[in-house]
Amino acid sequence: MAQHMQGRGGSRGAQSGRSGRAQGFGSSKKNSKPQGTRAWSSEDGRQWRSPDGRKAGIAGKVAASPKKGTNKAGRGGKGFSARGAKGSNSPRISSVDSKNLVEGRRAVDEVLAANIPIKRALIAVSKGNQDPKLARMAAEFEAEGIRVDRVSKARLDGLSSHGAHQGIMVELAAFPYADIEDIVAAAGDGDALVVVLDHVVDEGNLGAIVRSAEVVGASGVIIARDRAASVGVGAYKTSAGAVFHVPIAQVPNIAKAVDRLKEAGFWAGAASEHAADTLWSAPMGGRFCLVMGSEGDGVSRLVMDRCDFSCRLPQRGQVESLNVAQAATVMAYEWLRRTTGGADTADLEEAKAQDTFDPLGDDTGIGSFGAAEKING
Repeated sequence: MAQHMQGRGGSRGAQSGRSGRAQGFGSSKKNSKPQGTRAWSSEDGRQWRSPDGRKAGIAGKVAASPKKGTNKAGRGGKGFSARGAKGSNSPRISSVDSKNLVEGRRAVDEVLAANIPIKRALIAVSKGNQDPKLARMAAEFEAEGIRVDRVSKARLDGLSSHGAHQGIMVELAAFPYADIEDIVAAAGDGDALVVVLDHVVDEGNLGAIVRSAEVVGASGVIIARDRAASVGVGAYKTSAGAVFHVPIAQVPNIAKAVDRLKEAGFWAGAASEHAADTLWSAPMGGRFCLVMGSEGDGVSRLVMDRCDFSCRLPQRGQVESLNVAQAATVMAYEWLRRTTGGADTADLEEAKAQDTFDPLGDDTGIGSFGAAEKING
């Protein structure tokens, strides 16, 4: 196993000055993550802020905008068309992003409860008349500066994916992606976990992986810009809001993203059902980049060549494998266990203060406190 690991970049840990942790998966302690609201930069240089700390309900649902006031219809003429004045009854509506549409009263309520930024609301009217409940919702949206387009039921029928809009839809704002350098900065110089998804295509899987990554304290998640799932309706739902608590970078080239993390001192490991070694024998812990492949094809050859090793999940049952979200959760928690030695945070910090903690303290890779020996390359 040691020879297998050293075959690719086994000296990285030594070069970065982390004795005994050359083969550790990146970690992300919670205290290495920026606290509070973060300002993230979009690709065109605009600044966006996550909605951390906003109150639930309609308040705080206005999409972030590069200039104050421009996200409110009729102010400044930017962000939304000038014709889209607040409460506009105009039949002329700018193009709608169907991928970011949420329809139905219950679904819209869930969006509000999750504090997801809303670009605008589409509410059905019939010959000038409007359902009283929808009228109240429209008034609340407008009070919060959210654009409301009053349209015909036929218009909503044409936009609906399953004909259950109940007279209301909301279009979510574009997600404020981070830059890969934001993630490197969030990781700091110590233990850190970054999850890299090599063209995962299902939004539900993306959201579930982000949720698991956030729970274990990952410094960030990196996804592909093309031919891959992006943060949309499905990811919002399955992440349970986690997409707003961990930086997510969307990059044009996953292989180059792995290279960048390795430059920053990360040890890269890929999940592969064809790997010779299991998760239990893999060098999980420390500063680690976890690479998960697409649902159908797994990790691409180009990306696999960038990784220091690969491993698979052990299994006894008859089902072929777990899906990518489940597998990522298992591996992320194994990284957390190795990095903390299975200890609670308070115990871990005390052990580190006393210099008795060693996550690679025995030859099983489980880790221990006060162990005398470490795994050697």
